[in-house]
Amino acid sequence: MSLSVAQRSKIRRLSQPKELAPDEEGGELNIVPFLDIVVNILIFVLATVAVTFTASIETNPPASKGAGVRQEIASEALNLSVFIVSDGFSLKASGGNIAPGCQDRGAGIAVPKAGGKYDFSALTACAARLKGLSPEFADETQATITANPGVEFQTVIAVMDALRNTPTGDALFENIQFGVPR
Repeated sequence: MSLSVAQRSKIRRLSQPKELAPDEEGGELNIVPFLDIVVNILIFVLATVAVTFTASIETNPPASKGAGVRQEIASEALNLSVFIVSDGFSLKASGGNIAPGCQDRGAGIAVPKAGGKYDFSALTACAARLKGLSPEFADETQATITANPGVEFQTVIAVMDALRNTPTGDALFENIQFGVPR
């Protein structure tokens, strides 16, 4: 049985798979590139979260508030502020500026640099002395740190550590806030 040329042509044409037009294409969706992107984003997010938790320091930044009702601060509060300047530490409390040596009120650098370096142990001693001046200050746990723009970040961290505890382990000022120099 022999087929004619027309019959063979028709059979050949019908046996070949049809090419669909681009708008009629069907079949499976290739999701491999999509999954690659999702996995890369997931890895990036996990790595970022891990770095964020290991590089955090617990502080209480000052709240950004608009003009409103001003809360009165108790007169018996110490309100200790430490200013990190190029010559040492200048301290200010509710009674005014602390004089050099931390013995009285007055102008000047309360804790000057010792040998060209910041004296963190003297800062701790001065803060402990100021907190011990009155029984009302015993419950005070908050201090404010303000640094000049040229101060290194490690110095700010060391000041936070110096204000947190005494050398014997007693708590001084556990809640540290940052102030903005004016």
